[in-house]
Amino acid sequence: MEKDLSFHAIYVFRIRIALFIWLIVRCSLDYVFIEPRCCKSEYKWIAKTSTGVAIEKRNRDGLFIDKRGKLKSFNHKKLSRKRGGTLRGSGWKYGSGFVDGIFPVLGPLAQEILSFVQTEVDFRRIWSALDGLEQNTTTWDDLISIAVQLRLNKRWDPIVLMCQWILSRSSFKPDVICFNLLIEAFGQKSQYNKAEATYLDLLETGCVPTEDTYALLLKAACTSGMLGKAEAVFAEMRKHGLPPSAVVYNAYIDGLMKGGNPRKAEEIFQRMKRDSCEPSAGTYTLMINLYGKTGKCHMALKLFDEMRVHKCRPNICTYTALMNAFARQGLCEKSEEIFEQLQEAGHEPDVYAYNALLEAYSRAGYPYGAAEIFSLMQHMGCEPDRASYNIMVDAYGRAGLHEDAQAVFEEMKKLGIIPTMKSHMLLLCAYSKTGNVSKCEDIVNEMQESGLKPDTFVLNSMLNLYGRLGQFEKMEEVLSVMEKGPYVADISTFNILINVYGRAGFFERMEELFKSLPSKKLIPDVVTWTSRLGAYSRKKLYTRCLEIFEEMIDAGCYPDGGTAKVLLSSCSSDDQVEQVTKVIRTMHKDMGRSVVPV
Repeated sequence: MEKDLSFHAIYVFRIRIALFIWLIVRCSLDYVFIEPRCCKSEYKWIAKTSTGVAIEKRNRDGLFIDKRGKLKSFNHKKLSRKRGGTLRGSGWKYGSGFVDGIFPVLGPLAQEILSFVQTEVDFRRIWSALDGLEQNTTTWDDLISIAVQLRLNKRWDPIVLMCQWILSRSSFKPDVICFNLLIEAFGQKSQYNKAEATYLDLLETGCVPTEDTYALLLKAACTSGMLGKAEAVFAEMRKHGLPPSAVVYNAYIDGLMKGGNPRKAEEIFQRMKRDSCEPSAGTYTLMINLYGKTGKCHMALKLFDEMRVHKCRPNICTYTALMNAFARQGLCEKSEEIFEQLQEAGHEPDVYAYNALLEAYSRAGYPYGAAEIFSLMQHMGCEPDRASYNIMVDAYGRAGLHEDAQAVFEEMKKLGIIPTMKSHMLLLCAYSKTGNVSKCEDIVNEMQESGLKPDTFVLNSMLNLYGRLGQFEKMEEVLSVMEKGPYVADISTFNILINVYGRAGFFERMEELFKSLPSKKLIPDVVTWTSRLGAYSRKKLYTRCLEIFEEMIDAGCYPDGGTAKVLLSSCSSDDQVEQVTKVIRTMHKDMGRSVVPV
């Protein structure tokens, strides 16, 4: 705790000075204080007056202290991520036929239709109800508004039903916006063939595809893992006289990221620049996100600097992406620095920016620093969302403060925020760190009672907990449930089991589990092999370790730094160390790239 307070003393002092000046400007007679952090569950993150009364929300003054200690202000009318417009009347006609960034305005009838299509599962009843609507321009506007609202809610099946009804059963003239919505819906469902068929239908009806049409088709191909089709979309685009734009490249990069292909996304970004297509703020934001998620925050910062050199103005999403890149590495001070730059650029910090700062403190192991930001966030009128509370549960859990983690979890429920699977998992991890088996079991039961079905990740966590505590019978019970029930045991499941039994010296059971992998259609990864190696390495069985290492290479699984360390730890003489080092260096040379650091 002393480390926590000393590290952040300066930043917390600046926060409190900012609050103090804010109150002077408001000429308020009350003063605000933040209740001291403790490990008790009664704590709530609410700014209060000296009499203990919660402060009423006021119009926020855009004041902040910059890194030089100067008081500055910004205009609240410059709303972050501002979205506007309506799809009623002619408002939805934007030429592109795409609806991104628009919030629809729904009338009473549209609200009824929206509620009906979200709850009804029989498409025949939905189509029958739509058949009874008067087919005029008002109905058209309502239907498109409903489809866009469904899109915002990520309800893809109802979108498909509504758009198919418009195109096949109604008297409305086919419009590109319907085809674009359909293509996106099929793409989100990883049904590229249907998305492609929709594109062909669009051409047959005489509609003119837009760059958004191709962008959505590209993204659908990438998320479905069909990279060959993605390149074909580029060729099709040029065939229709549309050179790939930033919108299309952004969709390509985004699709590759969502499809788990970051290296290809980097290649497309470089191709974009070679093709003299100027990256937009959205492009840079996507790439900064990519580098942040792959642990390359230095590359994210380099790209951010490149962006400004090319006179491309970062938006609040860009700043937040860069904050998140540093947050994932637990680099609090860098995240704070970008947070200040965000404000100096005239942006009002929103819940996403605050959450990035919260995450930075959480990952760095400073839960009380995160709590300070949480309080400031509320005081400045930015309401925490579910992610904010999840981060606080995680922050306390990482620090071993399970009572505080529980307090945040309960506060979230009191406020009417329904805990998700992730919320329960973070609380489970908090108690798992302390080895509290009964509480972890209670959390799993609570998940089931609330209608959440524990997934493989939850059961793997329980496996790991039982294994760490040497409760092998319970561990085997969980494995039996996974093999018989709807839960699918993955390679992580067996990595946990192999590691636990290997550490405990049960080599026979460990080998039995390893040999069962092919029958379960699971391929051992580097963690599997390294865990198996580690079991023999602890017993200094050098020859056996070399045999397993050779098996690993023959199987096409290349070692990482952890494998090298385990193999070296099996050595009991200088000659053996020299032999292992020679083998690893030879591999490094043959592969032409660094696989294992020596």
